[in-house]
Amino acid sequence: MSTEANEISSAPITPRPASVSWTPPAMASPPVSCPPSQLHSPSLSRSPLLQPENADELAPTPSKTTRTPIRTPRISLTPRFITPLASPMRKALRLTKLNPQDAWLPITESRNGNKYYAAFHTLCSGIGIQALVLPVAFTILGWMWGIINLTIAFVWQLYTLWLLVQLHESSETGIRYSRYLQLCGATFGEKLGKLLALFQIAYLSAGTCGALIIIGGSTAKTFFQIVCGTTCSAKPLTTVEWYLVFTCAAVILSQLPNLNSIAGVSLVGAITAVGYCTLIWAVSVAEGRLPGVSYDPIKAKTDVGRIFSVLNALGIIAFAFRGHNLILEIQATMPSSEKHPSHVPMWKGVKVAYTLIAACLFPIAIGGYWSYGQLIPANGGMLTALYQFHSQDVSRFVLGLISLFVIINALSSFQIYGMPMFDDIESTYTTKAKKPCPRWLRALMRTVFGFVCFFFAVAFPFLGGLAGLIGGVALPVTLAYPCFMWLKVKKPKIYSGMWWLNWFLGILGMSLSGILIAAGLYVLIDTGLEVSFFKPQ
Repeated sequence: MSTEANEISSAPITPRPASVSWTPPAMASPPVSCPPSQLHSPSLSRSPLLQPENADELAPTPSKTTRTPIRTPRISLTPRFITPLASPMRKALRLTKLNPQDAWLPITESRNGNKYYAAFHTLCSGIGIQALVLPVAFTILGWMWGIINLTIAFVWQLYTLWLLVQLHESSETGIRYSRYLQLCGATFGEKLGKLLALFQIAYLSAGTCGALIIIGGSTAKTFFQIVCGTTCSAKPLTTVEWYLVFTCAAVILSQLPNLNSIAGVSLVGAITAVGYCTLIWAVSVAEGRLPGVSYDPIKAKTDVGRIFSVLNALGIIAFAFRGHNLILEIQATMPSSEKHPSHVPMWKGVKVAYTLIAACLFPIAIGGYWSYGQLIPANGGMLTALYQFHSQDVSRFVLGLISLFVIINALSSFQIYGMPMFDDIESTYTTKAKKPCPRWLRALMRTVFGFVCFFFAVAFPFLGGLAGLIGGVALPVTLAYPCFMWLKVKKPKIYSGMWWLNWFLGILGMSLSGILIAAGLYVLIDTGLEVSFFKPQ
């Protein structure tokens, strides 16, 4: 395979001897030859590198080396697919390379996103059925500590989200880290990065898709029962069959090619998420408190049990704030230049999304705990409580609408959480084949992925009862790793405020993760979990 490198210098151009050769930076990946059909593609024109204001005036300078001949594209092609780096040393000579494989993968295939798309994707991935379990944490922590811990967790994860948005692109190297695992590998090293984050990222993508099949299929069964009514003579489907119906719908929707193409799907998912969260807490509060509601924190019989119960409640809160593993991928769908870096519109979209997320999470937690107190079911949270306590008081239309919103949101969330897995699967193919994935093979791989998730949903239908444990496992991705990445990449001044803050939050996050995993396991063993493999209820 021939190697192509292009030298771009700031005007005025100073002629250089033809014998001068260039060694690529250490962080840059080996260049991949690009098929002629891809040279003019829109995806490559919006390269992951940064573009200066005078890019149209720049011309490539030929360079020769005694080891490997270097070919320079024609001047007329330069502005369309080669962009120099944005750096504080803008007048220095800059050398850049573009990996054409990015134009073949679902996450980076299209780079015409904007702040609105960012808001849709962030809101759809940042809020979901996990928010309905927050009142369960309040039954252990009580009013004061529940609100305090929820507020601290919200501010903490919003700060680490800001760190990730800033770390997405490097002005020194010109590299855009379009995937969480890619940034983790570039920061900690390939082996250590995979060891630290591969399992969590895989669970937060594939595991979440499996959980969404459980939630969507079960809610679809409930929706049918609500619409059909008690006098319905139609033979209902089994739970496994509803899982299959939901999976087929999710697989059909997953054929949309890339992350930008599902912006409309994410918008629908975001609207329905806000809709059912608002309806559930509003209906619960409107119906009033249940008779005999108590707000005294539930206490275990032993001191050790009490400590682990509190830690498990913190894990439930941490579980509500997922979606950080998708932030870099969402930002990768945006164009970026020196004058208009991608982190500006991305942060605008994030601020809008998390304002709405806060407007859903806090009323759900506070209003749900006020309505049900200690009576709220530990498995299912607010949704189960609404069906259990108000199925006769609330109209069938409202109950059916809430169920329909949950199903639509689960279908939409499946697409955005599955996209990193689609990207990883196709990356394996394009790396070996050195060409884009054919449409028929892409459709086949996504279909297989959907039905593998279906298999795990049927095999492990009790995943909903593992909120505290899962929160502890996924916590470093959200609250700890971004702090260490900032220290490694940005290198803040030793003993400065940012240095102390990131070290403190990073160490605290890792410590909490280990403690919460232990607490989640203890609570499961102590209270018991109905483990029914291949027996969905």
